[in-house]
Amino acid sequence: MVDFSTSRSWVESDVFEITDFTTASEWERFIAKLEEIIHEWKLTFSSKARKLTKGELTTGKWQETVESLQFADFKFLVSRYCLNGPADEVKAFGDQSLDSSTSREITILSNNEEEQGSGESGQSEVEEDGDKEVIPLVWQDMMSSENDFPGRCHCLCRWYGLRDFVVLAPANNMEDILSESRANLLMSSVAIALHNTSSQVPIFIQVHQRWRRLFLGQCISGGFRTSFEMVHLKNIPHQHSHMAGLLDVFRAKINSPVADHSLVSVAVRFTYVLQDWINYSWPQQPPGDYLQEFVLLCQRKESTGQLLGRTIGEPVDDTDVSQALSRLTEPVPYNLPSLGTVVTRATSKLQMRPEEAPIPVTTLNEILLFIFPDAKNEAKTSNNAVETITELDRASVSSQQSSAQSEGDGDSQKYTEIFKQFKSAPVDSLCYRLAVCMCIVNHSYGGLRAVIHLWQEFVLEMRYRWENMILIPDQQLGSINMGFSLLHQKLQMLNCCIERKQSREARHGKPSSNNKVKHRRISASSDVTEGGDDSESQHKSQSKGDSSFSSEEEFYECLESAEEGTSAEPSEMVTSPESDQPESMETDSGSTQKAEGRLKPCGDMKLINVNEFLFIPVTQEPAPMTEDMLEEHAEVLAKLGTSAEGANLRARMQSACLLSDMESFKAANPGCTLSDFVRWYSPRDWIKEDVVGEDGTVTVKGQLSQRMQIPGNVWTEVWQSANPVPAHRQRRLFDDTKEAEKVLHWLSSMKPADVALHLMPMLIHASVTKLLEQEESQLPMLKKLMNHISNKATRAMRAPKLDIKRFEVPDLVRQISRAETVLTRAQSLLTKFSQEKQDLNLTIQELQQFVSNLLELPDVQIMGAARGPLGTIIHRLFAAAQKNVYLLPEEDNAEEGDKTIKNIPDFPDPVGKEYILRTMSQRPSPWSRSSPQRMYCVLMKDDFRLAAAITSDTTFQ
Repeated sequence: MVDFSTSRSWVESDVFEITDFTTASEWERFIAKLEEIIHEWKLTFSSKARKLTKGELTTGKWQETVESLQFADFKFLVSRYCLNGPADEVKAFGDQSLDSSTSREITILSNNEEEQGSGESGQSEVEEDGDKEVIPLVWQDMMSSENDFPGRCHCLCRWYGLRDFVVLAPANNMEDILSESRANLLMSSVAIALHNTSSQVPIFIQVHQRWRRLFLGQCISGGFRTSFEMVHLKNIPHQHSHMAGLLDVFRAKINSPVADHSLVSVAVRFTYVLQDWINYSWPQQPPGDYLQEFVLLCQRKESTGQLLGRTIGEPVDDTDVSQALSRLTEPVPYNLPSLGTVVTRATSKLQMRPEEAPIPVTTLNEILLFIFPDAKNEAKTSNNAVETITELDRASVSSQQSSAQSEGDGDSQKYTEIFKQFKSAPVDSLCYRLAVCMCIVNHSYGGLRAVIHLWQEFVLEMRYRWENMILIPDQQLGSINMGFSLLHQKLQMLNCCIERKQSREARHGKPSSNNKVKHRRISASSDVTEGGDDSESQHKSQSKGDSSFSSEEEFYECLESAEEGTSAEPSEMVTSPESDQPESMETDSGSTQKAEGRLKPCGDMKLINVNEFLFIPVTQEPAPMTEDMLEEHAEVLAKLGTSAEGANLRARMQSACLLSDMESFKAANPGCTLSDFVRWYSPRDWIKEDVVGEDGTVTVKGQLSQRMQIPGNVWTEVWQSANPVPAHRQRRLFDDTKEAEKVLHWLSSMKPADVALHLMPMLIHASVTKLLEQEESQLPMLKKLMNHISNKATRAMRAPKLDIKRFEVPDLVRQISRAETVLTRAQSLLTKFSQEKQDLNLTIQELQQFVSNLLELPDVQIMGAARGPLGTIIHRLFAAAQKNVYLLPEEDNAEEGDKTIKNIPDFPDPVGKEYILRTMSQRPSPWSRSSPQRMYCVLMKDDFRLAAAITSDTTFQ
């Protein structure tokens, strides 16, 4: 037998545990976390990527990855910057391995004819012996001359030419690393992490103040260590202000122990700035000033009374304007003045003298004439109006004309759909002109006071037109278009009210004022202006003897007209085709009902129970509604709840138009039934069936649909409650008086900030239109920018509610200003270059492409260099600027043999000098392997920087 207890005791005595009671320090945890991040980012795999193409560091797409790292209570941010490349072009380590039994020569530095320096570009060779060794990626980037001085990239990429690196920097709320001990501790941590993970990606730490952009870094690969060091000074040392001094610094930094006769390759870049454009004046307002100033109005808190001393909302003649609507409905025995009289008196008084008005009287009248072109006096149009509004004409009229002319162009058609998506107003509408005038008035006539002054005069003009039945110009008649801004919808509603009022007054034989167009010429010094006497007398006559308000409280006369627009008097009867006399019919109760309000027969259809033709009645038009009215109506319906009583009330509210049509139908067709009404009003609810009789004949019979036969349905209840009343004797579905006063109250009660916000959609529309009209807008960069602006403007304009934050007005205006700046630069450059290309073989397409590249790219290659046509133009511009600096005459006026002109350089002193020095050297000992060395130098007026990458052999020291 086997003694299991003995066996178990032997196993337990052989296996033992070691408990580590030591505690990891903060420094060790920091290094471990850094190593963890390196593993997560997969930076431990050695690979050889493809060779970078020329300019790829500038045009390529960079990827940034950020992680947080804690050292005790100090927070760091670890960021990786990597140039994305095609994945299939990155090859694995094993595919590029070197055979251990052979040696291979790898070229690190190649000749470059475009490089300039103290020595010719040399060619060095590195012989790599060993098992599976490759040239580190960082070496390839350091010594490659295809991407010298990249434009748009990280500063470390510009200084060292790296495509992949990691940066360890203090978090935004942390203090800078100023002490040398802290910097050394971090560098030691980075070295340990790189050694433990075998990562070949260089890691940098940011030290000193952030604005200095000072970095220290390391890279360990294949028995070599590359140290990245920097020097930053505010002033250029005298001994280092030239190439010889920089070469001395570079060789001293390398400090090779052997006699170093290797060539140093130098890439040079000088930067010149052309500041004086001689013989080229380009006067223009700073881009975006008008819009940027107007945007600030949307955030102002002042009221109209604080700005103009208005009396609106205060009692006038012991009458409270705020209670005007409620008082009209009170059953009081005394006579009340009309609502128009009360509101007009309150809104027509400005407590200011003419000299205190923000806008002069003459200028104000001309602006109003521009906004309301139908009020212009033909005798004065050619003399005063057009001449005085020159600024407005340049800003808006020319924009409208040019946009109208460009509608037929192919390029403009591309933006037609974009403008349709804008929720603003048509280009030739009143709102569009008002918005442009407001923007100019704000910029040129005193800011917000001038804007609100013009707005109040605009509101007074709207009331004058309503009271005198003058249609608002350039407003679409008919239904309200919800695709436009709310302000434009309100003016459309007011125009509908004026149109209905004209029709109603015409039925009573009162002349319309629309045939005799009047204009309310506002003067800041008077309470009543031109036309004010007529308006005041009209109000007095209404308050004394006009009973139109009270007489129409129960029944309102609406327009009864045929499709041709002819109106019929209330006493008229529409006759049937068979008789010239009004038809009458005996109803079920025995009384005789006369047919009223007939429009025309409905084909050959006849009534079911009566052998009479079915006539289409004259009906009331549905009440137009703006989007805010629809929202309020929907909220009211939603608040009724889901109870039976609420559902019944909701159905009655929604069936007001249905009741009116049923009453008109009953009046036009005595003896009709619900089935007759459904046959005309909703044919799909009349189901026809073929019925075969006993004799085999097929007859067509119809019946109501199932939903119409449900007991207690809305249609049945409304039909039972409907009385035969023609449309002209029904209560109006659309009370134009009430709705017009609502619109006028909405306009007059808006705060100045709300006025500016409601005008912003039209201003943005005008700005985008003006930019797209320019020929330079077809440049590739501007096309992208304008598409971005148009899409953003569409989203902002169609937001559920206008708000300064949701509307994103400031950001949108900044984008428009940027586009205007780019467009202005393009126009300026094209104008200046076009005048210099007259004697050169250069097409306008080539010039446009060059200007587009200048605006879009940081660096542009000039074909043919200084001897090409573009190089010649640039040379001429610099030479002309130099002559102006030295106050020299033009060549035509210069005396022959004047040697002074020949001694003047064609180019000024460079504002910046950049150098990149490269070489291969053995360090730190004579038997060390040759490794790449690089130093970047920049010399500017207030900036001197050296960024060196020095490599040492850690195997053969």
